[in-house]
Amino acid sequence: FRTVEVSDPLMEEAGLRFFTVQSPAVGRRVDFSLFLPTGWAGMTSLPLVTLLHGVYGSHWVWPFKGGAHRTAAEMIGAGEIEPMAIVMPSDGLWGEGSGYVEQVDADYERWIVQEVPLAVQEHCAAVTKDSVQFIAGLSMGGYGALRLGARYAPQYAGISAHSSLTDFAQLSHFVEEPLESYAVVEEGGLSVLDAMKEQPDVLPPIRFDCGVDDLLIEPNRALHRSLNELGIAHEFAEFAGGHEWHYWQVHLRDSLRFFSDVLRSI
Repeated sequence: FRTVEVSDPLMEEAGLRFFTVQSPAVGRRVDFSLFLPTGWAGMTSLPLVTLLHGVYGSHWVWPFKGGAHRTAAEMIGAGEIEPMAIVMPSDGLWGEGSGYVEQVDADYERWIVQEVPLAVQEHCAAVTKDSVQFIAGLSMGGYGALRLGARYAPQYAGISAHSSLTDFAQLSHFVEEPLESYAVVEEGGLSVLDAMKEQPDVLPPIRFDCGVDDLLIEPNRALHRSLNELGIAHEFAEFAGGHEWHYWQVHLRDSLRFFSDVLRSI
């Protein structure tokens, strides 16, 4: 990275650190927030969770609307989950939501999968190339987590998603930009199911959930049925709630427990 701006540790609070980097993949400056657990400086190969936001938001919404850093710190402190770092990147800030896909002029997929973990490794000694990686997200970020986690399955030890779009076309329910304006490079298809069918034998543990009052409940149910028909192992849960921050605040705990269980089984 040609330039990286990192927050001053003397100004940081609650384990949060902030970054702005010049991204070769996107071709401009992009941001991410990073949560580091207490005592991280003495840790080695700290597990890394990439946590993706939805439409309209940016890197700050998971900590400052979802309280992700507080939830993780509480659960780690109680011994409920293993210590882990959580990186919360912006989606690249194209339009109302980039979809975390490769476009002709900017590769938002590579930003998430390659550049974000590398930037964390370069500026946090506790996270290394040997760190176990996970990916999760909500709504558009749930789509990103399920699709990218499947497409780059060997990189991730677990995938979790909340209230997810299951196909790129569903972005039209949320954004004002016509989907053709994205100029997407369609390698590997743009549905979660297509991505999971690419290499089903190497998929990591997968879970996803959705609120019964969510406009995306039927696509999530359909994905669950299709994965069952294909014999692709996964967990799916339905809970009370809609497409809203209260739901995601509550159920982020399910993702973190899921990842911790994977860590304890390795």
